[in-house]
Amino acid sequence: MLIGVPKEIKVQEHRVSLVPASVRELVAHGHEVLVERDAGAGIGVPDEEYRAAGASVAANAAAIWARAELIVKVKEPQAGERRQLRPGQALFTYLHLAADREQAMDLVASGATCIAYETVTAPGGGLPLLAPMSEVAGRMAVQVGAHYLEKPHGGRGILLGGVPGVAPAKVVVLGGGKVGSHAAEVALGLGAEVWVLGHELGRLRALAERFGHALRTSLATRSAIEQHVPSADLAIGAVLIPGAAAPRLVSRELVKRMKPGAVVVDVSIDQGGCFETSRPTTHEQPTYVVDGVVHYCVANMPGAVPHTSTFALNNATLPFVLALAEHGVRAALERDPHLMAGLNVHRGRVTHRAVAEALGLGFTAPGSALAGA
Repeated sequence: MLIGVPKEIKVQEHRVSLVPASVRELVAHGHEVLVERDAGAGIGVPDEEYRAAGASVAANAAAIWARAELIVKVKEPQAGERRQLRPGQALFTYLHLAADREQAMDLVASGATCIAYETVTAPGGGLPLLAPMSEVAGRMAVQVGAHYLEKPHGGRGILLGGVPGVAPAKVVVLGGGKVGSHAAEVALGLGAEVWVLGHELGRLRALAERFGHALRTSLATRSAIEQHVPSADLAIGAVLIPGAAAPRLVSRELVKRMKPGAVVVDVSIDQGGCFETSRPTTHEQPTYVVDGVVHYCVANMPGAVPHTSTFALNNATLPFVLALAEHGVRAALERDPHLMAGLNVHRGRVTHRAVAEALGLGFTAPGSALAGA
């Protein structure tokens, strides 16, 4: 199979979908890899390393989109990229369609097969291709939150961990999954007062056993959210419903009750955000202020640490890329129900129920779509 790796063009996105070690594995299995010139520049990997691994280097993205049978990316295809997709071609990347109707309709119109990293499942549960970026984003959420709590960056002028005799900042994390647990770990390590509000009691119990009495937990009832969010110095949105739009847990009225200079980091923004006041931002213009509260809602947070993120992502995606190449896209999907769960669009049909429901579109079961029923 001919696998294409275009350079990412989303604003300030420096990750790359395949590193030379991944290319070498694919080539060793008899596949061809075509990498766009300077695709690895953002992580310090020159074209020569890709050539040494067995890849060919294309002068531009158009050559990748025109020739490749399977396109492997990091972020969702931008409008110009979507216009180059064609029937019979497969795309494997993060999509986050539930919050992006325009992209979904373009992918439907393309006739291509579109597999989303974020809805691929694992035999033991969980989302193995979303997990590494959730880990990165959770840790980053505390870093950027601490940064924007500093007075020169618009915050309250609070040191996250405080000092002896001065109370630490209060950090409230909405969601106890991968993002939430890693955010809690970093915030606790810095000495903050940390609350995790989640909907699954078993998950809260596991977090309490892991971190001990230093971590405070609560069910994410309306009353708990109304109690803890207004008193937070840093509130982190870490809510995920696989494939679906994030629930709006925090109203604008509740944001208005937060302290002036408090910070919101909405990691859920890829799926629409869990604060009513959230809207996507970029690494070039990462924040805005609503009712005195600093909002950081960058939709590709891990892109700020592309070296770490790229290698973490490759560790997770390579087995699936190999499977798609070895067996062919349709056979690989039919052989693995967990990979099949990643199929979001196929030949003009939406094949993920949560995406279809979020966008008000018709749903076709993935098996039926592949069979052409």
